[in-house]
Amino acid sequence: MIGGNAYMAYFKEIVTKAVVGKGKKVTTDKHMIKPDVAPNTVLGCWIINHRFNGATSGGDTFVNGSYDVNVWYSYDNDTKTGVCSGNFAYSDKMNVPLTNGARITNNTEVIVTSLSDPNVVDVKVDGDSITFNVRKEMGIEVVGDTKIRVNVEDNFDDYTEIVDDEVSEAVFEEIDREVKEDYLEENSLSTDEA
Repeated sequence: MIGGNAYMAYFKEIVTKAVVGKGKKVTTDKHMIKPDVAPNTVLGCWIINHRFNGATSGGDTFVNGSYDVNVWYSYDNDTKTGVCSGNFAYSDKMNVPLTNGARITNNTEVIVTSLSDPNVVDVKVDGDSITFNVRKEMGIEVVGDTKIRVNVEDNFDDYTEIVDDEVSEAVFEEIDREVKEDYLEENSLSTDEA
């Protein structure tokens, strides 16, 4: 077993941002829309302008969003048609499991992806209204502060030695001119005389 001080010599902790939780969830929302006239039959239903974002509140994670629904219907004993539209908002709580004791804080970032665009799975005329269910699948990633441990090699030198292999002929000629071969003899005589 490695002791406390020796352990710190081999590993360092780095605080960084990373994905600390990830999940996906399928939700179904029930909505109702009331046209200006009593409908007979639903001829079509489509969803546009899906907008969403992730948020945190009180330690919980949410996906908040909205979409527009257009319903094409017939009325007056199926002799006329019309389209009604509505904007519907939603807020889905996402119980994302977090890793390694991570917690949701003010610095937590939530990244949301639509894995399956919202679509109408059940639509019917209910009196003078139209009811429908919207199904969607959302993916969520929670990004927060975490620690990672890295192995530290104390004696590792990652610098490469630079060797100047190419010495020009001019350098050798300059060395030959500057070097005095009788330097030692001249200096030893002057020292002996002093």
